[in-house]
Amino acid sequence: MSRIRHTAIAVFAALPLIITSIQVRAQDIVDTAVAAGQFNTLVAAVQAAGLVETLKGEGPFTVFAPTDEAFAALPEGTVETLLKPENLDQLVAVLTYHVIPGKVMSTDIAGQALQVESVQGSSLSVDATNGVTVDGANVVAADIETDNGVIHVIDKVVLPQ
Repeated sequence: MSRIRHTAIAVFAALPLIITSIQVRAQDIVDTAVAAGQFNTLVAAVQAAGLVETLKGEGPFTVFAPTDEAFAALPEGTVETLLKPENLDQLVAVLTYHVIPGKVMSTDIAGQALQVESVQGSSLSVDATNGVTVDGANVVAADIETDNGVIHVIDKVVLPQ
């Protein structure tokens, strides 16, 4: 009995080492957004726009992700209008305006105010001199790393000019 107990203790003592050595694959941008539970509208829009495979792709991408609350703050009917098939080009433009190529962490831009080109083609105004804002939207959570980029959560939907 004593030998079994010593073996059991040895196994349990080694268990943390075994578990931490298992490689866990990070999720991509889309799967991370789905798992977070606060980006349901964004995920639905990405699906309607046919951008899921792109944002699951190799990247890297930096996504400024508006929360469900940010979408709800848009004028009434805006989201529904954007999701109509006849407005696909406009929806794609709005969504790709929230994405920049490459992986930009908050430490990469700390203390700077700059213009960065979005995937949509227009420039985003990023100000990291006092907190971080993107076209006036506040970054409320930064540096959510994924296996193909990074997500920064913003408190409003930004629109291309």
